[in-house]
Amino acid sequence: MTAAFQASLLDYDDEPGLGELAGVVRRVPLSLGAWIDLRPGWVRGSDQVFERLRQKVPWYAERREMYDRVVDVPRLLCFYDEDAPLPDPLLVRAKAALDAYYREELGEPFRTAGLCLYRDGSDSVAWHGDRIGHGRTADTMVAIVSLGAPRSLLLRPRGGGKSVRCPLGHGDLIVMGGSCQRTWEHCVPKIKGVVGPRISVQFRPRGVR
Repeated sequence: MTAAFQASLLDYDDEPGLGELAGVVRRVPLSLGAWIDLRPGWVRGSDQVFERLRQKVPWYAERREMYDRVVDVPRLLCFYDEDAPLPDPLLVRAKAALDAYYREELGEPFRTAGLCLYRDGSDSVAWHGDRIGHGRTADTMVAIVSLGAPRSLLLRPRGGGKSVRCPLGHGDLIVMGGSCQRTWEHCVPKIKGVVGPRISVQFRPRGVR
């Protein structure tokens, strides 16, 4: 059962928009050449965007083979390849803003958008790095916009180690860069209690999944 969404009392705008990136983004060095950029509250009026995406996006469930059985993926998904139109004009603007800010450092634009709907605290994603494609062998970036109820994204060095917790929600932006996908892992763990739904929008360059 999906928990009811409770909007933030601080997240209101007549029309959703984007805040600045330059001079506001905070970079946090990790180790082994990895880093994260944090920009809290980047999307203004993000709860409106959350509701539009929850209703408009053609969410689907997946089942994947794990060890000796096939299991349900604990979240709903939708993937927009580089030739597919994005489902909301705010996401078009967000991608353009990320391209403008990161293109010189990244060396290429963001091409795809993967969306995940975490319906409640039992939905999650396990420890992983986006290492399909050139993310396995080269530095790259993955930009995540978090909409809806807050959830924590955890990061740790690949293979284990002390984790870094990043609470994300209501329009927050995190960008994982440098060697982060190769040398670190990230997850969204399950949590107990009543938790509202969350949508994660992941912008990636071509060939990174």
